[in-house]
Amino acid sequence: MADEIRWIKTHCSRMDHGGCALLVEAKNNKIVAIKGDPDGFLNKGYICPKGLASHDKLSHPLRLRHPLKRLGKRGGGKWERISWDEALKTISENFIRIKEEYGARAVAFCQGMPKGMEHFVLIRLANIFGSPNVVAVQDVCHAPREVSGIHTCGFYPVADFHHPSRLVVLWGSNITSTNEEGAICSLLREQVRQGTKLVVVDPRETTLTKKAETWLQIRPGTDHTLALSFLNVIIAERLYDQKFVENWTHGFNELADHVKSYTPEKMSEITWIPAGVIREAARLYAESHPAAIQWGNPIEQNIHTFHTARALICLMAICGNLDISGGNIEANEPEILGLGKFVRADLIPKKRTEMIHAHHGTIPRMMTVPPAFFKKAILEGIPYTLKGAYMQCTNPMIGYADSRQTREALLKLDFVAVSDILMTPTASFADVVLPAATNFEFNDIGHYGLGHGYILARPKIVDPPEECMPDMKILNELGKAITSVEYWYDDHEEMLEALVAPSGFNYKQFVQQGCLKGKDRFQKYLDTGFKTPTGKVELVLSRAEKFGIPSLPQFTGPPEEDDPEYPLILTSCKDSYFLHSSYRWLEKLRKHRPMPIAELHPETAAKEGIREGDAVIIETRSGAITQFAHLTEKVHPCVIYAAYGWWFPEGKPEAQYEWEKSNFNILTTTDKIGKEFGTPNLKGICCRIKRK
Repeated sequence: MADEIRWIKTHCSRMDHGGCALLVEAKNNKIVAIKGDPDGFLNKGYICPKGLASHDKLSHPLRLRHPLKRLGKRGGGKWERISWDEALKTISENFIRIKEEYGARAVAFCQGMPKGMEHFVLIRLANIFGSPNVVAVQDVCHAPREVSGIHTCGFYPVADFHHPSRLVVLWGSNITSTNEEGAICSLLREQVRQGTKLVVVDPRETTLTKKAETWLQIRPGTDHTLALSFLNVIIAERLYDQKFVENWTHGFNELADHVKSYTPEKMSEITWIPAGVIREAARLYAESHPAAIQWGNPIEQNIHTFHTARALICLMAICGNLDISGGNIEANEPEILGLGKFVRADLIPKKRTEMIHAHHGTIPRMMTVPPAFFKKAILEGIPYTLKGAYMQCTNPMIGYADSRQTREALLKLDFVAVSDILMTPTASFADVVLPAATNFEFNDIGHYGLGHGYILARPKIVDPPEECMPDMKILNELGKAITSVEYWYDDHEEMLEALVAPSGFNYKQFVQQGCLKGKDRFQKYLDTGFKTPTGKVELVLSRAEKFGIPSLPQFTGPPEEDDPEYPLILTSCKDSYFLHSSYRWLEKLRKHRPMPIAELHPETAAKEGIREGDAVIIETRSGAITQFAHLTEKVHPCVIYAAYGWWFPEGKPEAQYEWEKSNFNILTTTDKIGKEFGTPNLKGICCRIKRK
């Protein structure tokens, strides 16, 4: 007898950071339909094209369904099917061999953008194994904002969309097109309907620029300059919150002296924004209370990210918008197992001094290895050698800066294992490839460890293919093979139970609840001060000399010096139909964006004889790629918006699916990186364009 149709509540995941509550219709172990849940905590019924197409992954013909072992040379595209027992044995034997010969730190554990609990189980595995090296892309996503916040005000300041703001500044955040760590557009749009004003800082015209009081069309890579100019206006015109500044900031006078030279008139030439527009926007932010800055991760994608994040937190602070309702808040976590306990940080007490990037003097609290330093360790043995890597939810061949260098590093490793849902350019260089289960096929928890003050239930809807395994389960089994079994579980789902146990719920009860959110508590500093050495917001960092970093946010120029040979400025933006390098193989999404599109202004196109749809060559000093022209006045005449994350799943595996042809990271380099986070320039790069 056929199963009855069931509607199940869950949350979207693995299409971006997730967070949209969904109603999923299932029948006979198949998903029939998906729609947004109007009761959703974040989305209130909203759902994007990626969410609507998300269940197409489950039955896709390209999906990996069995463990594979390489035959022949690495990257040759030849594989043999093996059992799970053989796969886990091969991985464990190689990692144990490397550990015995070179030490545990010679094995790296690599993650892309965190999708769910698998990220933290991977950290747990690395810690128990004894390796300090979890490699992730946090240098260009999340860490600069969070870590700069911890050093400046003691917490990660997130925009509070659950309470009304008089003004929201969207600074590099295209919130109606892409989901930035759960900052979904529904709540903000409702506020705008209720009268909340908008200021948009973005090099490209977005949906919300038309609703904004003012749009600051900034030169890519000069956000730190603009933020310093805002500080100049607000301090010079005494628009700051004098009571908060007097009682709760450290170093205000030094900051005031420091920003005197950053006048809008001087900074206008650098940012391309008229001085009058800068002044108007700065005044509007200062005079609107409460106001929130929703900062997107594009501000983290050049060598000046530390100064940008620091300047923006200084703005929040001097205008009295930190940890207040409708401002930028310290989100309070629900009663759940703490991150340190979950990942067993106690088992690797010297981790902070032994991580690869500690050698390079990055800022303390940077808890994952930047890819630039990961590759340096492989290729140059600095500060020590790396010989093996385990990779999940990641595609470094496309996602890391300087893709050719990444390929060289992968080829040099002794052993690489990859878990994924289909063969990618990166997986094609592995020695063993494991078939992962994907969302809707396992129980999971979303938003743990992201600092937004809530976790979301992601219950299993259908069974995965017979040999596809959730990453959490893979790691649990691998952990038993390469470390002591006492740290692992008979059933990997016991980790979910342990995480929610402090709340008084079991996992099933948590699923019924749907969301666990910390209590709203604002202005906690009135009772406890700020969690910094001075107990105040450190406009001047008190430990700057100790850490070898600037004490005040600075401007030392754009990411790259202007070059007449490369007269245009290259940048990119997230695509609303894809997640970084993922899902170009889903027909429902690919039909919306069948080829990589480079956006350029009609004036720029006319100079080069480029017409709509032409194949074009985009070139930097690092390399050249081919994309297809789309002419639009939404971009500045001096800016090229190239598509990011492109490879061609329909290509040949032995050629790594045309990984070089249109890949944005052929145009980038790790020759110049930011000291604090190891961040390369992914934005604000000098380039040129021509018709192919």
